[in-house]
Amino acid sequence: KDANNNDGIINSRGSGNYSSDEAKEIARLKKELKDTRDALEVLKKAIGMT
Repeated sequence: KDANNNDGIINSRGSGNYSSDEAKEIARLKKELKDTRDALEVLKKAIGMT
């Protein structure tokens, strides 16, 4: 995907070639947030809060 179709954000692929430590940290935090949200959805479904 190119930046024009993705609100100016270019997704990284593979092991990640980041331009800076800051970009690497942002990518790590975004992944952690996604994983946490996914886990929350699983827990909500398990207790019937869908």
